Amino acid sequence: MLGKFLKHEKGITGLETAIILIAFVVVAAVFAYTALSAGLFATQKSQEAVYSGLKEAQSTLEIRGGVIATANGTGGTIEQLTFIVANVLGGEAIDFTEATAKSANDGTANTSSGYATNKVVINYIDKDQTVKNLYWQFTPLGNDDGDNLLENNEKFQVVVGSDTVTTSGGNLIDALTTDLTTNKTFTLEVVTPAGAVLQIERTTPAYIDSIMNLH
Repeated sequence: MLGKFLKHEKGITGLETAIILIAFVVVAAVFAYTALSAGLFATQKSQEAVYSGLKEAQSTLEIRGGVIATANGTGGTIEQLTFIVANVLGGEAIDFTEATAKSANDGTANTSSGYATNKVVINYIDKDQTVKNLYWQFTPLGNDDGDNLLENNEKFQVVVGSDTVTTSGGNLIDALTTDLTTNKTFTLEVVTPAGAVLQIERTTPAYIDSIMNLH
């Protein structure tokens, strides 16, 4: 009887126990590696987002003073917009190489291969239209080191649209399908090379003078 019982006795050997233990260790290691990799990936993406946001913030412009509108004399239509920009405190230099005029002088910058020079893009938006990449020029004011980079402690006066009598390029009358006249809200978007955008929104008064400060 005792022999019968011993004959059918079953148990777990030390080798089987070791195999099971190793399997648990391997599975735990795989899970730990997966969790660690996911954490490192998330950290890297967060770091990239922070650096990207910081770079964009450092490439931001701010407007100094008002927006001056110049009309075309007695027509009551605005042909030029002038404003002064500066770099935010501690920001990176921004390349203000001027836009190249088209031969058609239609008020927009030349975008043809080999002729597109401007890094900063100025767009116009109102309820009737959107015009991208307007023609513009700049003049340094005060402290200036003679290059096209807007750096700390420098100010650039930007003129959107040109006086076709003295220079080429065209003006807002040429660029816009619907003229900028009285009681009209519009927005200028000044887009820097890094993608930061300065939005300038103004509304024209009920009467258009030759030169006006659009508060």
